[in-house]
Amino acid sequence: MVVDRIFSGIQPTGMPHLGNYLGAIQNWVSLQEECSSVLYSIMDMHSLTMPKEPAVLRQNILDTTAAILACGIDPKKCFLFRQSLVPEHAELAWVLGCLTNMPRLLRLPQWKMKRASQNNDGTVGLLTYPVLQAADILLYKSTHVPVGEDQVLHLELAQDIAQHFNKKYGDFFPVPKAILSTTKKIKSLRDPTVKMSKSDPQKLATVNIADSPDEIVLKFRKAVTDFTSEVTYDPAGRPGVSNLVSIHAAVTGLSIKEVLQQSAGLDTAHYKMVVAESVIQKFAPIRNEIKKLQEDKSHLIKVLENGAEKAKELATPIYREVRRLVGFQ
Repeated sequence: MVVDRIFSGIQPTGMPHLGNYLGAIQNWVSLQEECSSVLYSIMDMHSLTMPKEPAVLRQNILDTTAAILACGIDPKKCFLFRQSLVPEHAELAWVLGCLTNMPRLLRLPQWKMKRASQNNDGTVGLLTYPVLQAADILLYKSTHVPVGEDQVLHLELAQDIAQHFNKKYGDFFPVPKAILSTTKKIKSLRDPTVKMSKSDPQKLATVNIADSPDEIVLKFRKAVTDFTSEVTYDPAGRPGVSNLVSIHAAVTGLSIKEVLQQSAGLDTAHYKMVVAESVIQKFAPIRNEIKKLQEDKSHLIKVLENGAEKAKELATPIYREVRRLVGFQ
């Protein structure tokens, strides 16, 4: 019997930003209420595709865990765990990698983009991490995966790998379906043609969920707009102002139309402060909770260990059957 099961993950690359919260974490909180089997993973194995110091990675894992707990993820309603604590992820990735052809991986846009950021010396891990993503999903026989626009191709790869496995070894893995985020992609405050990113070298481009009110105000005051003072929504013609409208709508729960009605008569300079205040109000309780959680590292570690034990209980029988199907036992 196929059980509806949701799987998603986040890389521990430091404190999540506004785009992570609105595009993924906020949705995770809703999904844990709607589905009886939900797994959320801190993807520490994936984070090795971009070089990091071990001490930085350890701290990033704890910061990311504190942040998503503060945002409302409840370990009683989902399995929250660290990927590397369940070694079957890597073992299944090897099996699935042996069913995946190289040209398919070389065509993926993330490989081309991230390889360029590594002086065109992309590693094997960087090339094959979409196969590990497929293993992350299929290891639990997940049926649904929340994804943003930029991850759709990777989910399609996971779907194809599941079908290839089923054709070769018999009907075993459900073909996972996408749960597409309804939130507009949040753009950089300094360059509204690209998405908000933790790796952006411009510090004023990205709003982190633990930023102080003063930092948030400064970043929105410096947000790139244009020479028209009216607040309108036209992503193609006025990407900067439209990004502010998207953020305002997402943090308040209002529609784009309602935001525009409320903002009638405001110039963009004043409107930036309205959006900043909305973000400050949204993140104030989260920021306070993050601080409290960061003071108790042992609690964060225990949450991830407990979640990994539960995830392993699900993964072990599934991977044992994979071993039998492929001929390992």
